[in-house]
Amino acid sequence: MTHTDSQPRKKQTDSLGRATFHHIAPLAHVRPTPREIRWLKHIERHGPISSAYLHALTEDTHRCKDTSLRQLQKLRAGGFLMLPRQQRLTEHTDFNPYIYDLTKQAHAHLIDLGRAEPTVRPTGHWGHGAAVSSVTSAIEIAAAQDGVRYIPAHEILAIKQASLSIPIGRSKLIPDQLFALDYGGMYRACMLEVDRGTEPKTSNAARKNYASSIELYRQIIEKNLHRDSYGLKATTLILWVFSQRSNEQRFLDMVGQIGGPAKGLICTQVMPNDRAAQATIRPHYGNNWARCQSAPVLLSRSGLKTG
Repeated sequence: MTHTDSQPRKKQTDSLGRATFHHIAPLAHVRPTPREIRWLKHIERHGPISSAYLHALTEDTHRCKDTSLRQLQKLRAGGFLMLPRQQRLTEHTDFNPYIYDLTKQAHAHLIDLGRAEPTVRPTGHWGHGAAVSSVTSAIEIAAAQDGVRYIPAHEILAIKQASLSIPIGRSKLIPDQLFALDYGGMYRACMLEVDRGTEPKTSNAARKNYASSIELYRQIIEKNLHRDSYGLKATTLILWVFSQRSNEQRFLDMVGQIGGPAKGLICTQVMPNDRAAQATIRPHYGNNWARCQSAPVLLSRSGLKTG
């Protein structure tokens, strides 16, 4: 027996001969339908997205979840979608919906259709980027159901041909994501940060942490640097999503101490911690965002009078 033969092999099918996470039988001559193009475009815009969110995106016209899952599998077999391996390292991975991302073939197909866009997807550690993608995806889907248009980062940055990075003296701030909401002639812009519990609470180091991030946002709001850099005219909210409520409370306490003019614009939420809630799209858009010394803010149309 060779060394290679002695290595455990990943299953290519389950006991019933079905596809597994690691393998799916290739399928020729797959051509995405208009509904499936919506999925590809949504992933292009936001980053890797779970099957639960992709089903919710097109549930207005296709209500059967099982059909959605089969069509996603078809796109994977046809070479348009992939399953990033990093998701296998996440908690409860065997019970979570698959997270899909685009392949090079999918990008090429969007180019051929004239539908590709210079989108701004999350960067850095995969788990962090996937968390950012899930927040913005959920907000866009829920906003559409509320008759509100989601404006992605690349459309905002095109106003002044800007980059996501905002220079602040010798430093710079790069939000995890940027987007705006169009309520039908009234607008809100949002700079998003997602904290997965890995940031230090206080630190003298130059790396990103709560205190330095709050200080950078204070300067941005105080000097209107976001308006200068991005060309924004609408009210700009700074959204911070946390994985732990204790971190959110510590952060809000710090905002109250050093937030300055950004205090009323920094809004926080905690990610749902149960799998059923994580599969829903409403919380980030339809639930309150806390502020340290002001009333909560709603992103939904009903919350236009706040924030």
